[in-house]
Amino acid sequence: MLGTLLALLHGLVGVFRSRRDLTIENLALRQQLAIYKRTVPKPKLKASDRMFWVTLQRLWSGWREVLVIVKPETVIA
Repeated sequence: MLGTLLALLHGLVGVFRSRRDLTIENLALRQQLAIYKRTVPKPKLKASDRMFWVTLQRLWSGWREVLVIVKPETVIA
């Protein structure tokens, strides 16, 4: 999780806005895949997953469009 957050911060520094959005979208999709790949039959969000999405919500307005596995209401609740 720390690596993901560091990659997010690194992606935000010194890149153009359109590239920034692409980088954040990529991170969001990778994070969802990490949840999906867990061996639990029904993927459940951990506290670190929720923290990732809450932080992403504050940084990027397009975060809802990339959700595939979870619903925005589930993440923020």
